[in-house]
Amino acid sequence: MRAPEVRLSGETPFPRKLPGPDGGPTVLRMLLGGRLRRLREAAGISREDAGESIRGSHSKISRLELGRTGFRERDLVDLLALYGVTDPTECAEFLELARQANASGWWHRDNDWLPKWFDTYLGLEQAARLIRCYEPRAVPELLQTADYARALLSLAHPNESFAAIERRVALRMRRQHILTRPEPPRIWVIVEEAALRRRIGGSAVWLEQLDRLLEAADQPSITLQVLADHVGGPALADGAFTMLRFTESDLPDIVYLQQLTSALYLDKQSDIAAYRAVANMLSVHAAPPQYTRGLLEALRDRQPPTVDEPTGQG
Repeated sequence: MRAPEVRLSGETPFPRKLPGPDGGPTVLRMLLGGRLRRLREAAGISREDAGESIRGSHSKISRLELGRTGFRERDLVDLLALYGVTDPTECAEFLELARQANASGWWHRDNDWLPKWFDTYLGLEQAARLIRCYEPRAVPELLQTADYARALLSLAHPNESFAAIERRVALRMRRQHILTRPEPPRIWVIVEEAALRRRIGGSAVWLEQLDRLLEAADQPSITLQVLADHVGGPALADGAFTMLRFTESDLPDIVYLQQLTSALYLDKQSDIAAYRAVANMLSVHAAPPQYTRGLLEALRDRQPPTVDEPTGQG
């Protein structure tokens, strides 16, 4: 089965490279997969027929179109031929993007322990132009200090060695480099007041973390809002969530929901609209950003002095 040559109107050219020094291959796979899906649909070819053409199944085509897996050159060549893409220049462009999309992100060195579902999120996070999140339990990961992150990760992985925890901490700190690159993403965070009062790691670590949030609140690319306890944020949202938006117009917004051993990536318009409405509601109920510094300072200053360990003096 071979379709007549297909051309999609209104398609924007593929980016030659992903914006930002840390942009990984995840978004390129999604761009390439989305373009192939539109070619397949325009040609009237089912996923089953497309799968047969590359000696696979409809589920393989689905994974490719969603950007969940890399592209083999032979498969891409066969799909382009099936979809009627015959122009040598256009085919070469597809193949070059596939080569870039199959490259490894900077976090590849951690693949021996990094879950595949989180590998996908790292690529999205590095390429996003807007990251909007709600966090009811702890300080959001992109704003954590190393000591705070170490204390949290030690609680979450009590059976891991010190070296393993340090690798997790290093990865989390490396992710934060997007905040200081030449064109940082916009970060919009809503965090529960209760999460800020939890002295994860002890008072010294906690105070350092509050100071880090005060610094973050002054960055023009970061909007930080605090949701007071009496508002009942957990009653408005089932739990923490992150929304990501990208520069590439071909890509939909994505909602990321992390679970204990897996994650969900939602990109249906109905899901996006529902989470955007909740995010907007939380933002309205939270204190305006201009009050964040005062709230953090009051939280820090009104706590009685404490020590993490006995001094031994009676």
